Amino acid sequence: MEKRKIERINELARKKREEGLLPHELEEQAALRQEYVAEFRQSVASALENTYIQRPDGTKERIKKKK
Repeated sequence: MEKRKIERINELARKKREEGLLPHELEEQAALRQEYVAEFRQSVASALENTYIQRPDGTKERIKKKK
């Protein structure tokens, strides 16, 4: 996610705590958070796809996705 968008998320969070947000700012905040969470989940999924478990006998097994 772009640094500019993360800064905007933080700016809106500070404003919400201090003085509250207008309806259009609440919508913007929700959209930015949704985008951030989606990218975070993709990043974690990508990392797990490249993760292996090494067994005591030396064999390596790729982590499987739960159904």
